[in-house]
Amino acid sequence: MNEETRSTAASSLIRSHMIWSMGAGVIPVPMVDFLAVSAIQMDMVKQLSALYGIEFNKSKGKAVITALTSTSLAKMGASRMIKMVPVIGSVLGAVTMSVLSGASTYAIGEVFKKHFETGGTFLDFDADRLKKQYDEKFEKGKKEAEKIQKETKQKDEVTETSNMVTQLKELAELKENGLITADEYEKLKAKLLGI
Repeated sequence: MNEETRSTAASSLIRSHMIWSMGAGVIPVPMVDFLAVSAIQMDMVKQLSALYGIEFNKSKGKAVITALTSTSLAKMGASRMIKMVPVIGSVLGAVTMSVLSGASTYAIGEVFKKHFETGGTFLDFDADRLKKQYDEKFEKGKKEAEKIQKETKQKDEVTETSNMVTQLKELAELKENGLITADEYEKLKAKLLGI
């Protein structure tokens, strides 16, 4: 596999794990979300190791991830606490945790990708030196996560509109076939459109 193909595969792997982390960040139970995101990040590092032909070291991987994420964990901790507030807190906390979880996963993936691309291994991984790179990638990751959230929301809105159009067509067919009256059609249409 050439360098460009491997780099593209690594970026794709990072993005998919980022999306999974965003989903895990929505889990309403504090600490369960953290454990799920941690497992996803560890899986990503393991897959990146395999992609670059680097022997995976779970204990070293955990240590590096913990060292890199120490400051972002404080931000995530606040979001986890928000989740404990009934109803509104769980919604706000989930949205915030989703973005922060995705950003952290993105940053970890990018740091490992660059380290492996430059010939690094788990044995020469200097977390203190790479902390600045992680922090920069974390900020970029937040923007990427917000972009993914917007794309998902837009897709959901398109799907919802498409479903509504289909239901309106079905109502019109029911009216045309005499299965519902014009009055019933108007009432059902108003209900469907929320009028």
